[in-house]
Amino acid sequence: MAEITITKDNFQKEVLESDIPVLVDFWAVWCGPCQMLAPTIEEIAAENEGKIKVGKVNVDEEQELAMKFGIMSIPTIIVFKDGEVVNKTMGFQPKENLMALL
Repeated sequence: MAEITITKDNFQKEVLESDIPVLVDFWAVWCGPCQMLAPTIEEIAAENEGKIKVGKVNVDEEQELAMKFGIMSIPTIIVFKDGEVVNKTMGFQPKENLMALL
């Protein structure tokens, strides 16, 4: 499964009500480290299909969600399990670090 674009309209269903863990990437088009991280996020989504869900939140388009989760710098990765935040990291991270969050 490819990454899912997360918006305030589908956040409840796709993230909070998900029966599998959800890795959410808060990013922006103009963010260099976000662009560097994008291929890694795509890889994680492809390699873990059915085991985890990977979503992306564009902070410029979804400011309400960014504010709700206190996003102060991007990229920020938040892992949700059973509707709860279980892990969070900021800045560019190697794939191993992101997988360890899960």
